[in-house]
Amino acid sequence: MQGSAIRYRLIIMNFLEFYVWGSWLISCGGYLFTLHFTGTQVSSIYGTMGLASLITPALMGIIADRWVNAERVLGLCHLAGAACLIWASTLSDYPTMYMVMLFNCMAYMPTIALNNTVSYIVLEKRGFNIVKDFPPIRVWGTIGFIAAMWTVDLLGLNKSHMQFYVSAAAGAAMGLYSFTMPACPPAKTGEKKSLASSLGLDAFVLFRNAKMLTFFIFAMLLGAALQITNTFGLPFLDDFKSTYPNSFAVIHPNVLSSIAQVSETLFILTIPFFLRRFGIKQVMIMSMFAWVFRFGFFGIGNPGTGFAFLILSMIVYGMAFDFFNISGSLFIEREADMRIRASAQGLFMLMTNGLGAFLGGFFSGRVVDHFTTVVNGVNIRNWQSIWFTFSAYALLLGIVFPLVFRYKHQREAAGAGVKLATH
Repeated sequence: MQGSAIRYRLIIMNFLEFYVWGSWLISCGGYLFTLHFTGTQVSSIYGTMGLASLITPALMGIIADRWVNAERVLGLCHLAGAACLIWASTLSDYPTMYMVMLFNCMAYMPTIALNNTVSYIVLEKRGFNIVKDFPPIRVWGTIGFIAAMWTVDLLGLNKSHMQFYVSAAAGAAMGLYSFTMPACPPAKTGEKKSLASSLGLDAFVLFRNAKMLTFFIFAMLLGAALQITNTFGLPFLDDFKSTYPNSFAVIHPNVLSSIAQVSETLFILTIPFFLRRFGIKQVMIMSMFAWVFRFGFFGIGNPGTGFAFLILSMIVYGMAFDFFNISGSLFIEREADMRIRASAQGLFMLMTNGLGAFLGGFFSGRVVDHFTTVVNGVNIRNWQSIWFTFSAYALLLGIVFPLVFRYKHQREAAGAGVKLATH
């Protein structure tokens, strides 16, 4: 298959991968509040992404590393997720919704790492430079996420169960498409594997390296911030409907939020430059302080006189997300042995979207409820205090991380690749 042709194939795969997620991730919180769920209940449903990521990304990575082609595992997961979303669209009670969304996330969350693994393997087999050539392909995943948000918003489905049908349709298409991708079989080394190796536990040897252990711990702590604005961004804007009923931010919150994904597409393209010039440590620090501003701008913004701060919050999100999530994935790809790369990506997912997101969901819902008062039967949320609390958390991470992460970056000439890891 020609180089340009495989690029297009991977572009379509990445587009569909994140169209599935974008169809419900941003708008689901607003829909759940219409079902009269509390802040803690809403955050716990979003927290199912973290709980699921504790189990299935690593498990599916093991399966892809040991027994089944990665593209087949990717397809089966998406088909299972599509079925769960159709089921979720019929529910209105919290306990059942929680369980079904947990099943959905157990199917979907492994696909993020598997999508990366399939992309890396296909590019590597055809002689591409992964660090250089993957980001322009991955950017189409963000475009897919934006397209999904606009579809849901412009069809008026922000607070409707129909958003699950949109996601399910995309998931079914992605599942079938995955089976048509070039084969990505498990690596055959001919070595006799120990029991731990056969179970995929050898990916945890990365924890023996002090630098990698520190990286994974902060990946977990920063992962706690990943889903906070996804969970509460739309409810935050919706609470302005009484004071700014005709504002763009209230009428089209998903379209406004899509600016964050547009920013993400632009920052993805800068990753090779920033990694080559500054290295993973400085890039991670940039991400942490970007989260400080992401939450802080929300804290001082509103759909009226503070609309510019909402825009700034969306713009800075690109750096906050990409400089952590995409750069971290590339860092792990370079650090991990080829025999455990799918497991290593699953482990990264476990720490960020697993432990991190679970802890973030657990505590963020309680922060929201702490700053919520009931007046005449109506929940009044002090959003400024809520966002400033989250901003202070990100600031603490940004101060501590450079003090404990031992890393010295070695710059290389442009075009010579990126030396991500040194002593």
